[in-house]
Amino acid sequence: MQKIDTMSSPALDPVKSEWNFVEVWIDPMLSPPYILLLLGDPAGSCRVHDPAENYKVVFSSATYDEAQTWLLEDEYEPVEGRLAASGL
Repeated sequence: MQKIDTMSSPALDPVKSEWNFVEVWIDPMLSPPYILLLLGDPAGSCRVHDPAENYKVVFSSATYDEAQTWLLEDEYEPVEGRLAASGL
């Protein structure tokens, strides 16, 4: 019998919070839409993670504007709303 790994994301330490906020961005031209996560840290830098690639960082920037421009250039659109780490 073949075993299937059902874990969809890496085990993360819930105690350590290295992000200040997270946004979901989608490529609406695909079906289902492709999803990327934009995480901003308390210092103001941002990282874009790809959940389909085991949350690999696909882009890093010193500012939110740089990350937003990169996503918009690749025709991603933000899902309305932002989740703040402080709200959890």
